[in-house]
Amino acid sequence: MFEKVKEMIAQYVEADLSGISDSTRFADDLGFNSYDFMCMLGDAEDELDLEIDEAAAGKLKTVGELVAYLEGLQ
Repeated sequence: MFEKVKEMIAQYVEADLSGISDSTRFADDLGFNSYDFMCMLGDAEDELDLEIDEAAAGKLKTVGELVAYLEGLQ
């Protein structure tokens, strides 16, 4: 799941994927704004066939938190 999330991140921001870790923050480290983040979550729903709760997902700040959240939905 971690690698899949990194692939999705690469579609939205220019980032060195090798430098992304569980503690990488979407806004502070990767430059995501809330719109980009929610669009990425929409793509994740489609690609992974999951239903993401927007309120819960809006509280996710790091890559590791998102990975754990998505794994919990599977």
